[in-house]
Amino acid sequence: MKALLQRVISGSVSVEGSVVGRIERGLVVLLGVGRDDTDEDVTYLARRVAELRVFPRENLEFDLSVQDIAGGVLVVSQFTLMADTRKGRRPGFSDAAPPEEARSLYERFVQELRDLGLTVATGNFQQHMHVEIINDGPVTILLESRRT
Repeated sequence: MKALLQRVISGSVSVEGSVVGRIERGLVVLLGVGRDDTDEDVTYLARRVAELRVFPRENLEFDLSVQDIAGGVLVVSQFTLMADTRKGRRPGFSDAAPPEEARSLYERFVQELRDLGLTVATGNFQQHMHVEIINDGPVTILLESRRT
């Protein structure tokens, strides 16, 4: 499982011209679910996202977590994070989980963040979405539940 985090001033996601999820200061998380991912991957990544210190306090650029600042989290399903680009010119997606399995783990990830006390907005799973991000920093960090 991969989570690409972006520290944002604001973020939103729209489907067919209508905003379906929006946050102010916080994190936008693009979430890729892999074929072999489990509930343990979900729990590990949700905790990492909630606790990772990527927000500034006074003279320390990376001292506070999204929990510490009571920020929002916008989670967007992003199967393309699982792309294999080592061969050819077209990415392969055989490492991505099948849609129904991915949906289940995606929804568990969102629920785990909520259970950790975070305010969470989402995109629409398996829909074409437009994501607007005002990245703060810019700060962009890739988290992986396992190294392959």
